[in-house]
Amino acid sequence: MTVSRSVRPFYRPMRPRRRDEPHRAATPLELFFDLCFVVAVAQAASSLHHDVAEGHLRHAVTSYLMVFFAIWWSWVNFTWFASAYDTDDDVYRITTLVQICGALILAAGVPPAFADGNFTVITYGYVVMRLAAVVHWSRAAAGDPRHRAAARRYAIGVSVVQLGWLLRLLLPAEWGIASFVLLVLADLLVPAVAERPGMTPWHPRHITERYGLFTLIVLGEAVLAISMAIQTGLDAGEHDLWSLAAAGAVIVFALWWLYFDRPIEAPDRLPYSLIWGYGHYLVFGAVAAVGAGLGATVDVERHLAHISNTTAGYAVAIPVAVFLLTIWVLHVRRQQHGAVVVAFPVVALLALLAPLGPAPVYVLAALLVALVTLTVLLRGRDLGPAATVSDPA
Repeated sequence: MTVSRSVRPFYRPMRPRRRDEPHRAATPLELFFDLCFVVAVAQAASSLHHDVAEGHLRHAVTSYLMVFFAIWWSWVNFTWFASAYDTDDDVYRITTLVQICGALILAAGVPPAFADGNFTVITYGYVVMRLAAVVHWSRAAAGDPRHRAAARRYAIGVSVVQLGWLLRLLLPAEWGIASFVLLVLADLLVPAVAERPGMTPWHPRHITERYGLFTLIVLGEAVLAISMAIQTGLDAGEHDLWSLAAAGAVIVFALWWLYFDRPIEAPDRLPYSLIWGYGHYLVFGAVAAVGAGLGATVDVERHLAHISNTTAGYAVAIPVAVFLLTIWVLHVRRQQHGAVVVAFPVVALLALLAPLGPAPVYVLAALLVALVTLTVLLRGRDLGPAATVSDPA
C-alpha cells in the first residue's frame, strides 16, 4: 500500500519556514500550548488577588513580577521558535508536549512561590521547558546551515542560563532578588546575542497573531476573575454588585478595543522586534493584574479585604496605566498621530488619580470609554469617505 505524502513523518530535518509564507496561521499545537498556559496565568492572577486583598502589597507585586516573567518568557521563546521552524513531525510534537509539561509544573509552583517565596517547583518547571527548547534549537542548527550560528548560540545560551537558575536554588534567601534580576537579564540577552549573525526566519504576521491570541487569553482571565468574584458575592446573598461587575466588564472590553483597534504587525528589524516582543511582558502582565485588582475591589465592597477602597482602586488603576503607556509606545506612536497620541498618556495619568476619589473603578471605566470613543471618532476622520465599504452586491 502506498503511503500518502501528506502523512506526518516521525522525524524530518528541521528546515526554516519562509518569512513571506502566505496565509500563515497558528497551528493546533500552538493553540494547545497557549491553552495549557492558561493554568499558569490563572494561578498567578489568583495569587496576586489574594495577596492584594490581604494587604501584602510589596510581597504581592514582587512575587507576581517574578512568577509572570517565568510564564511569559517560556511562552515567548516557544512562540518565536515555532514561527521560524515548525516542522510538525512527531519529534517536534513530543518535544513541545514536554514543554507543556514544564508549564504545568510551573503552574503548580505558583502558590508556594507566593505563600513563602519558595521558587523551587517553578524553577524546575521553567528549566524543563527551556531545556526542551534546547532540543528544538539543536535540531534547527543541524537542519538549517544558513542560520546555524544563531541556532547554536540559542542552544548554548539557554543551556548556560538554565544551569544558573538551578544553582540559584542553592543560594541564601537574601540573595534571591538580586540573583533573579541577574538571571532575567542573562535570559533576555540570549536572543539579542543569538540573532546578531542573522535573524532567524520568524514570520512577522504570524508573531503578531500569536501575541494577539495571548492577549485574548489574559483578557479572558481578567473576565473570569471579576466573574468569579461577583458570583461568590451573589452566592452569599449580596446582590448589590451588578454595577461594579458592569464597570469591571467595561474596563476589560475597553482594553481589548484599544489593543486591537487597528491592524498591527511586529517590526521585522532588530532591535525594534526585540523591543516590541519584550514590551508585551508589561501588556500581558498588566491585563492579568487588572483582573486581580477587580477581584480585590469586589472583596473590599463585600468587607472581606484588609485594604482600603483607595488601595483596591490602585490595584486596578496602576495596571491600566501600565497597559495604556505600553501600547502607546509599542503601537499608538507607530500608527497614529494628533490627539490620540496625546490622549493615551493623559488618560494613563488620570487613571492614576482615579483612586483618590470615592468610586475609582467607575471613574476608570468612564476614562477608558472616553479614550475608546476618541480613537473611534478620529479613526473615522483619518479614513475619510474613501474608507466606506461598498455593497458587495
